[in-house]
Amino acid sequence: MLIKIPSVSLARESEVTPEATYLSRRRFLGAMGGLASLSLVPGRALAERYAGVEAAQAPTWFDKKLTSARWQSMVPGDEALTPFKDATRYNNFYEFGPNKGDPARHAAQFKAEPWTVTIDGEVVKPGQFSLEEFCLPHQLEERIYRLRCVEAWSMVIPWLGFPLSDLLKRAEPTAQAKYVRFETLVDPQRMVGQRSGFSLIDWPYIEGLRLDEAMHPLTLMAVGMYGRVLPAQNGAPLRLVVPWKYGFKSIKSIVRISLTSAQPKTTWESLAPNEYGFYANVNPEVDHPRWSQAQERRLPSSLFSPNIIPTRMFNGYDEVAGLYAGLDLRKNY
Repeated sequence: MLIKIPSVSLARESEVTPEATYLSRRRFLGAMGGLASLSLVPGRALAERYAGVEAAQAPTWFDKKLTSARWQSMVPGDEALTPFKDATRYNNFYEFGPNKGDPARHAAQFKAEPWTVTIDGEVVKPGQFSLEEFCLPHQLEERIYRLRCVEAWSMVIPWLGFPLSDLLKRAEPTAQAKYVRFETLVDPQRMVGQRSGFSLIDWPYIEGLRLDEAMHPLTLMAVGMYGRVLPAQNGAPLRLVVPWKYGFKSIKSIVRISLTSAQPKTTWESLAPNEYGFYANVNPEVDHPRWSQAQERRLPSSLFSPNIIPTRMFNGYDEVAGLYAGLDLRKNY
């Protein structure tokens, strides 16, 4: 059964932006883990969509899960996928440095195994799990989502993961649980940005959602993208994806998920509360103090070939509007 996202919000594609070099069928199979056939994907269309994607070495459990993954259907539309090279070389991931190219450069040797995720706080079933144990009960799904950065650039990315709500239901939130707090890895030896004396961030990086936001069907725990395992610079091995919020809410390299009764103090909210509020919903009517949010630059884009498009409320995901009924979104930005 395919995930059905209403057409008003789905990031659709009429064609994939072509990569410079396309892999042969044999090389594609090798990138998928040396499998002998394309039976794990819905035919040639998916193979062609991800031709040219250079896959990192995936753990065995991930390759096994690909064989039963649910893939986003190929449907007509006017939004092309962002090329893999742009999605993996233009990143904000301050654990690896402050510049857009730093994550790809400094995360090249980052190893995400072994990896442990802790679930605690206001839950009936807390625990500490290996990443394989953490993902084992869940079927992987592909979700093609828009990604809108608070800096006014955007992408369209095909993620692989599972709904956060499924995980939270397993943990069984108590009646006191009102929020979900996320925490990223602290490892200055492997994450060079964390040992920089110029960083303003008090590590670990912290993000949070209201419980009803976390339980919304669109909220995704991602372990892959472009049909492959998640690259280190994009938040390997586990990241959050909340497509109606600015990208900084989608915390990367998660090691702890805590359910709390009080609203957690998030990293960017702590650093500049007048610029980065707790909600961080995409809103073209509420400008950043230093730039407009009415438009965005869809990547790929350049000085001589800008790709400027209007920004949509909630990034176009209108089905989440009910979460904020009666809330002043100018005040609660």
